[in-house]
Amino acid sequence: MDNNDVFKKLRVALMLRDDEIVDILKLVDFNISKSELGAFFRKEDHPNYRECGDQVLRNFLNGLVIHLRGTKDNPKNPGEVLMKKPAKPLKQKRPDFKTQQQKRINKDITNVKYKNKKKS
Repeated sequence: MDNNDVFKKLRVALMLRDDEIVDILKLVDFNISKSELGAFFRKEDHPNYRECGDQVLRNFLNGLVIHLRGTKDNPKNPGEVLMKKPAKPLKQKRPDFKTQQQKRINKDITNVKYKNKKKS
């Protein structure tokens, strides 16, 4: 198991997005872009795949400790930090087509009765 696999598994287990990982790395003064980070999570046969070095993984783990536990001056409870993750907002169901069309109808116009209506 290489560093990329460890990084991927931590990302999935902790449900971290790329921007959250970038923020965690900034806690230890390690700057990395989202595109560079995305290269670590690609498949090995992808042309933009990049091997995750020891330095990147080490800094991520150190930042993760600070993110979850806090500092000596400002300690945190890791369980609370993990539970504070905002839940994804539920997508609201769109009204069906018929309901949308009925909303568009101008109700001020009355129905017209035609004189030469065909009988069916």
